[in-house]
Amino acid sequence: MMWRDTEDIGIALSEKFPDVDPLTVRFTDLHKWVTELEGFGDDPKSSTESALEKIQMAWLDEYRNR
Repeated sequence: MMWRDTEDIGIALSEKFPDVDPLTVRFTDLHKWVTELEGFGDDPKSSTESALEKIQMAWLDEYRNR
């Protein structure tokens, strides 16, 4: 997965942290959790605030629709 794969990352986070409300996660923690996901292979330093926001919203969508 790469930073641009926001939907896939959101799904992976919802599976790994099913009881965590994405809106309570700080971006520093979100960044760490994304880079630690199995299958994530992008450069950790190439993330942007926009990418993290999109990931958070994709995760939130999964969280609310479970």
